[in-house]
Amino acid sequence: MPLTAPQGALRMPARQPYDAFLSTVIRVTPLSPHFTRITFGGTELAHFGTDGLDQRIKLLLPRADGSFPELGLFDAERPAMQDWYRRWRELPDPERNAIRTYTIRAVRPEVAEIDIDFVLHGTEGPASAWAQHARIGDELIVIGPDARATEPAGGIEWNPGAARRVLLAGDETAAPAICAILESLPADFTGDAIIEVPVAEDALAVTHPAGVRVRWLGRGDTPHGTLLEPAVQEWGALRSAAATQTAVDAHAGAAPGAEPEAVDPDEVLWEVPEEVAGEEYAWLAGEAGVVTRIRRHLVRDLGIDRRAVAFMGYWRIGRAEG
Repeated sequence: MPLTAPQGALRMPARQPYDAFLSTVIRVTPLSPHFTRITFGGTELAHFGTDGLDQRIKLLLPRADGSFPELGLFDAERPAMQDWYRRWRELPDPERNAIRTYTIRAVRPEVAEIDIDFVLHGTEGPASAWAQHARIGDELIVIGPDARATEPAGGIEWNPGAARRVLLAGDETAAPAICAILESLPADFTGDAIIEVPVAEDALAVTHPAGVRVRWLGRGDTPHGTLLEPAVQEWGALRSAAATQTAVDAHAGAAPGAEPEAVDPDEVLWEVPEEVAGEEYAWLAGEAGVVTRIRRHLVRDLGIDRRAVAFMGYWRIGRAEG
């Protein structure tokens, strides 16, 4: 049976920066052949706190019978994230539900709603399979920031510092984050956003500063990165041709052609600069192998300071990511 949070717990202020929100599907909006937007409602979503951008959240998907395991998420005293996650890891395989990481697309606390954009790629993945069959009234649990918490929740990697010239590059899994970032950019930003999607018809409408060029690349039946990597290389060639001494000096902290540190292919690929001092900033996300090669090109071939490049392996071919 669907999980019902205790009413007393629903009235309790969150004790942790992240909290659990029992969320009910209230709208399903197809956006393109491979994107669908699901709008969730729920009393507690009035307290969902986020600054937008590339805010990460966890989705706890229901088990096959629609139920959720008991993890203490709605206890009067909320467990710390590491505690409920440990309980989840200790569950027997047949009782353990799927957990996936997503990006919030929009938050409307005044009406207690959130939007999450899902990529539909068949039923081989639990989140895609759930979204493909989602109906009004279906439930899942969202682990996300709570506006009532006194400590920051984190989960936002976009941090351009003083930079006003940006490159955003990613595949369809990064599209919701890229769109949210684009819509938040001040009008004086310039640069490029390059998004590789399954087909050209997956290009989504998004508002952005006039000085930022947005390109959607439909790869068809070719492998991930087939269009994204050459597009970034083209961007790099144009950048090099138009570079001024001022732009070069802005990244004097790293010698042009410096090799980025090697990354263990079995490790989580995630490196975000804490501080960006230059005028240029790159944000890369998507399939880990593709993102690694793009980052290597930016740092080694173009001489961009690695401290101006955030790169995140959202997923890896052949491996389930939580």
